[in-house]
Amino acid sequence: MEPKTLDHIAFWVADRQPIVDFATRHLGMHVIDEQENFTLVGSNARRGKLTLFVAEGPRDRGALKHVALRVSDLDAARAELPNGSGDEVELGEGVRVRLVEAPTDVDYDLDHVALYTRAPEQTADEYTRLGFDHAQPSEQGNPRVEVGGAYVEFHEGDPGEPERPLLNHLAVLVDSAEEHAAEAEDLGIVESVVDAANTRAVFVWGPDRVRIEYVEHKPTFSLQ
Repeated sequence: MEPKTLDHIAFWVADRQPIVDFATRHLGMHVIDEQENFTLVGSNARRGKLTLFVAEGPRDRGALKHVALRVSDLDAARAELPNGSGDEVELGEGVRVRLVEAPTDVDYDLDHVALYTRAPEQTADEYTRLGFDHAQPSEQGNPRVEVGGAYVEFHEGDPGEPERPLLNHLAVLVDSAEEHAAEAEDLGIVESVVDAANTRAVFVWGPDRVRIEYVEHKPTFSLQ
C-alpha cells in the first residue's frame, strides 16, 4: 500500500449547512461538490478537503480530536476568523479545526488529523502497515505518521466504541484503488468498495475502528 497524499477528512453531521457556511466564510474554502447526502468543501479540489455526510445526530467524538489546516500566514488566517477566535475553532457539532503555519503552496490544505488512541506508539506502528510512513513526533511529542507531507498524529486518550461516531473516515489518494483492494483483502480488513462518478475507492478498518479510504481519481475527475 502506497498512499500519495492525505486527500480528505469526512464527518457524519446532522446539519451540514452551518459548517459549510463557516468554512466558506472563514477558512478560504468553497463548495466543490454537493449531493443529497454529502457536501465537499476545500480550497482546492485536488488538495486536502472536508466532506460532510448527512446522518442522525448527535454524534460522538470517538477517536477524533481535531483536524489541522496549513496556512502560509497565520496572522492573516486569524484575521478571517470570527472575533475572539483562537487558533482552534469549532465549526459545529464537534468538528474542530486548528490552524497551523507552515510552508504551503495552497492555503488551508490539510496539515494533520489528530486522533485519540490508548497506545499512541503502537497505533502509529499499525498505520505503517497500512502504507503510512513513520514521522518525527509533533512539537508536543505525540507520535505521528506521514503521507505526502501531511500527518496523522496520535494523542493518548480513550476513543471509545461509539455507535454514532463523528468521524466517517480519513481518505488518502492512491494510483490504483483496485491494487489496494487486493492487498486489503489479503489482510482481511476491507469494509467496502465504491465505484463513483469521479473516483474509485476501497474502505478498510484501521486501528480503533477508524475507517480509511484509499481513493483513486478517475481520468474524468473534473471537480474544481
